[in-house]
Amino acid sequence: MRIGLGGRPVRGVLLAALALTLLVSPAACRPDLTPPGAPTTWPAASARLWRWQWQLDGPLDLTVEADVFVLDPVATTSAQTGELRALDRRLVCQVHVGSVHPQDPDATRFAPQVRGATAARTGRRWLDVRRWEALRPVLADRFRLCRGKGFGAVLLADADGYARSPGFPLEFDDQLQFNRRVAGLARSLDLSPGLLGNLGQVAALEPDFDFAVDEECVRLQRCAKLLPFVDAGKPVFHVEYAGTLTDFCVTSVGYGFASIRKNRTLDAWRLPCPAP
Repeated sequence: MRIGLGGRPVRGVLLAALALTLLVSPAACRPDLTPPGAPTTWPAASARLWRWQWQLDGPLDLTVEADVFVLDPVATTSAQTGELRALDRRLVCQVHVGSVHPQDPDATRFAPQVRGATAARTGRRWLDVRRWEALRPVLADRFRLCRGKGFGAVLLADADGYARSPGFPLEFDDQLQFNRRVAGLARSLDLSPGLLGNLGQVAALEPDFDFAVDEECVRLQRCAKLLPFVDAGKPVFHVEYAGTLTDFCVTSVGYGFASIRKNRTLDAWRLPCPAP
């Protein structure tokens, strides 16, 4: 059997064993949901066992058998979060902390001086993360929206402008300081902070964040960069957009990730890897 980094089995795991785990219900392994008013906790014993869903497009499917839902806080209603909480689901709102889109409800609150280049794929404009005092009030209100709708955690998106072409001379340390400040802001508002992507800063930021979400690390051959979260007993929620489960589940589950297959549009459809 080949052994991956940290002694984790990456290859050689029998696919039949993976199939058998589909017959085992993880319900008995799930901890109780944190009561409203407190940030979501992520017990280390459950880090590999979470079933998760990431939906940002289309009618929200409340029937998905997942423990953790990553959702759009603007499109998701309080009634929907209430239904999910009644089912003991953990709720994570995805918030763009390093960019703004013209259609964002609070777009006009970002002064022209803090807006940079436009990302071609998303149409979002990068923000000057060095201008903390200008960005903090708007980000705080975005987080309060999450909290008010019943979310207990927040996923920080576009927290890697320094590695893009943001239109500002952002340095590694500028981004690092900003991300730590935003994580602290989330905690001050009773939200558990999670990091989306930004693998170049994972090793430095792991102590500041409670969980990570990453896209296509198997296809891009970069899953090892997420090991600081795994080694700290924190969940890594992973998604692939191509291939079958047998193409990536052995690798991702071997690393200790909670993995699913999704459409790139992040609609309701999903195929989960079996839990270990």
